[in-house]
Amino acid sequence: MIIRRAAKGAFTANPRQAACETLLRIRKEGGFADRLIDNELSNGILSGPDRGLYAELVFGVLRRQGTLDHILQQLLEKPMIELDPLALVILRIGLYQLTCLDRIPESAAVNESVNLAKLITPGTSGLINAVLRNYLRRRDTISFPDIGANPAAAIAARHSQPEWLVAQWIEQLGVTEAGLLAEASSQQPPLTLRVNTLRTDRNQLCEAFERQGIEATACRFSPDGITVTGRHTISTLPGFDAGLFAVQDEASQLAARLLGAEPGERIWDACCAPGGKCGHLAQLMDDRGEVIATDISRSKLTLVQDNVRRLGIRSISTSVADLHQPDTFPDGFFDRILLDAPCSGLGVIRRNPEAKWRLFSGDITRLAAVQKTLLNNAAVKLKPGGTLLYSTCSTSEAENELVVEDFLLHHPAFVLENLNDHFPGWSDLIAFYGMFRVWPHRHGMDGFFAARIKRSL
Repeated sequence: MIIRRAAKGAFTANPRQAACETLLRIRKEGGFADRLIDNELSNGILSGPDRGLYAELVFGVLRRQGTLDHILQQLLEKPMIELDPLALVILRIGLYQLTCLDRIPESAAVNESVNLAKLITPGTSGLINAVLRNYLRRRDTISFPDIGANPAAAIAARHSQPEWLVAQWIEQLGVTEAGLLAEASSQQPPLTLRVNTLRTDRNQLCEAFERQGIEATACRFSPDGITVTGRHTISTLPGFDAGLFAVQDEASQLAARLLGAEPGERIWDACCAPGGKCGHLAQLMDDRGEVIATDISRSKLTLVQDNVRRLGIRSISTSVADLHQPDTFPDGFFDRILLDAPCSGLGVIRRNPEAKWRLFSGDITRLAAVQKTLLNNAAVKLKPGGTLLYSTCSTSEAENELVVEDFLLHHPAFVLENLNDHFPGWSDLIAFYGMFRVWPHRHGMDGFFAARIKRSL
């Protein structure tokens, strides 16, 4: 059910009501939270602090949904599945304000939730009032699973992650680290930018930010990265229109460097959208050479082209290509290939929290099968002696190490390169077997994996 707007501007003038509609759209249509938020804010109806509250409520509820539902189930007399969807979303919004937003008075959180219910689902206003006030009376008695008896359930409930995913993390990292990863993956991520060194340098951009009163600090590992403190509208940051930077997490920035592209080479970014990595490749090549950026989605390529124009890059050409088709390009055509494969996105759920509530463990198996096909089809396009970087923003071994191992087992003409040999300063980011692995709780970056493969024949 989607709320109908009673009159022009009547709906989005209320940040809680706008958040309610956005959350309902995500639930029903499967949209992406960041895009829906950008669309709502671009209308210009919400203003001042209401804009920040709206975005906070949408992202916050999605990040904390598992914990909110765990609490709500202890306050309700019937299963949540029997609730009116509108009422459930309003309860989540109200409870999020009570549990996570200290700056909003408790009375306001309850009263605004009740008023919202009266406006859009009047028959549930009494229930919403009762449940939220019941939480205020009983919050000290809310229980969580015992971590000793059921660690996956305990971590999932406290840190708002799917239990199947926590179980996977426990198997990979152990209980303690899985808890830290789950906690980090439910937090707001930093805003990280990649400096366009074709037009400026990091010091100059940081100084431009500081002149505007914006705090910016250099990233630890990426020489092109800066982290910006606070919430900002990207298009209003100094240097955006001039193409002085692109938005890109530090882990993603390191991928282009791992590939080792050189000026004058022919590079293929095989799954290029939204375009951050291909732009960085061109930048590292001093915009000299050829970067062919392809994607299966024509609409996503439009975003790539917009970014390329804004950054002033000339060496990138874009085209639609389906990597499932093995004749996309001639064999032995490229010096280097970046295959940033479509994946579950488990390493970026702090940025795309809606994704974790859509995924199931079976999706990982399906995605891994696709990734194996894409890697098989891409690798033969390398010249002898050429290099391919396989990467994902997933934490799952099935999408990462096991895909690479399967490929190498069936393709003896390719060898895995040990990244420690090429990047000794990044030893903290490289596992003992020479593949790149970063984690939000360890490194403050998105979860990211990369393996560098060389064609010997």
